[in-house]
This record gives sequence, structure tokens and C-alpha cells, in this order.
Amino acid sequence: MIKKTLLVGASAVSLLAGSFFAYAAQQRPMTFFVTSVGMGKGADLGGLAGADGHCQQLATAVGAGNHTWRAYLSTQARAGQPAVNARDRIGTGPWYNSKGQPISDTQSELHGDTLIEAQRGSNLFKQSALTEKKEVVNGFGDTPNTHDMLTGSQADGRAYTDNADHTCNNWTSSNTGNAQLGHSDRSGGGNTSWNSAHQSRGCSQADLVATGGAGLFYCFATN
Repeated sequence: MIKKTLLVGASAVSLLAGSFFAYAAQQRPMTFFVTSVGMGKGADLGGLAGADGHCQQLATAVGAGNHTWRAYLSTQARAGQPAVNARDRIGTGPWYNSKGQPISDTQSELHGDTLIEAQRGSNLFKQSALTEKKEVVNGFGDTPNTHDMLTGSQADGRAYTDNADHTCNNWTSSNTGNAQLGHSDRSGGGNTSWNSAHQSRGCSQADLVATGGAGLFYCFATN
């Protein structure tokens, strides 16, 4: 009888703990999401301002417009314009997805700045890189595959410094250049990078789709 009572008590504690953590996740505000839709013009996002506005609009539609949202995008240096690093645009964390699940506590953890952090990795995977609508983004092996995320960034979250175009003319072109992409599911082609897996074929919507994307990108709340 005592053993049975203890088992029942342990089960009750386990259920309560599970309920508590589920409740805690629900209470965390969304501070990260993958855009559920692109802007329809390939990598021409209207520059950083246009991309930020898209993040803000999508977040507002699901009741999260009280945050300031920024697209995770780098731009390259141009005449009279310094480069912008994606990591410098998104605040300091922590970040939670649309279900309140943790993505990363800090910038350093998100980008694997230390060896230990790089080995451990962040919590950004297919089942956690959700849209603002709490939807899983199609990944490697799904039809269609839309896991390619526009970033224009190196793995450390910084802009490229070479002469090649990695940002489709700083997110203003759908017909020239290329875009550096990350894999939201951290899978496919032997590359597990969420922010710097490979380049697109080009900058048009058709090119992005053919590469394995849909013109989607990451949005982070800065506050």
C-alpha cells in the first residue's frame, strides 16, 4: 500500500511539473520567429527597413507588436555606407519562439562564440524555428522545401567583407547578385548552419524557390 501510494504521489508530482513547465512556456513572450511568408519579390525586401517592417507587421498580426522587431540580415559596405552585421541588429536576448520555447539566452550562445558554445549549439532547430503562427517550416525532405533563410551573413553573424555580392545588393534587388542563406532545420547538403549554409542561385523569387527557399527570414525582438 505504501509503495502504491508513493508511485501515485510521484506520478502526480510529474504531472504537476509538466503542467508547470508548459504553463511557463506559454507565459514567455515571443521574441523570435521565422516569417510565415516572404515579401513576394525574391530577395528584394526594400532594404533593411522593408524587412524590419515585414517582421513588425507579421508580429503585430499575432498580438506581438509591442516589441521592436528586426530582421536577421547583414548588409555589405557600399560607397558611403558601412557594413551592418545581423548580430548587431537583434538585441541581446534571451529569445523565445512563438510557443514560448527557448531559442537562445545570449548573442554568444546563439552564434557559438566560444568553443563550448559552438559544440553545444543553440536551441534553433526545425521543431523550434517556428513561424509567428506557431507553424513548423518545411525542411530538408519535405515538399516543398523552404528551409533556406535569407541572412547575408557569415556564421558569426557578421557581414562579408569580400567583393562578391552576398546580399542581393543589400536586399534591394531581385535580378542581380546572390544571397547567403541559412538552414532553419539545420539539415540538408551536409550543412547544419542556421545562418550561413550556402548561397542562392540568384535573387529572384524563382531562384530562391529553386535553391530550397521561399524568401523567408528570421525576425528577432530587440526588447
